[in-house]
Amino acid sequence: MFDLGISQLALIGVVALVVIGPERLPRVARTFGTLLGKAQRYVADVKAEVNRSMELDELKKMKESVESAAREVESSISKTSSSFEKNWSDLTDGLEGSASSAGAFDPTDAYALGAPVYPEYRHPRKKFRLKQKAVPQWFKARSGVRTHAQSGAARVARFRPQSRPF
Repeated sequence: MFDLGISQLALIGVVALVVIGPERLPRVARTFGTLLGKAQRYVADVKAEVNRSMELDELKKMKESVESAAREVESSISKTSSSFEKNWSDLTDGLEGSASSAGAFDPTDAYALGAPVYPEYRHPRKKFRLKQKAVPQWFKARSGVRTHAQSGAARVARFRPQSRPF
């Protein structure tokens, strides 16, 4: 903004020291700094607002171009689908009566379509209690499965190291 060198800043400082005085100079410098900071923030806010408005205009233009492209695609798809339906109806007009009289192909038959048939789903924990009791007690003890409920204080007392008398 201003092209000030070190010599010019020193001259301004000496003049301010003489005019304002050494007692009030720090307070004036602090006030000047806060006002300069506010001015810089205001300029930055104005720049950001201008940038946002420019981006908004660009986004509006992009939205309009995307909407027009979507309309063009929709119209081409509707034309294609209408011509396809017309051709399909022309081809299948003679087949409707012959397929019902033949009766050899049943579209609901999964094996005829080649689709895999899966067994009925069963919940895996259906026999949870029976399976839990089927695990041997020695295996539970070795793997660390608790078989009895125990309070926290009892567990601490159980695993506390024994103190030896001297």
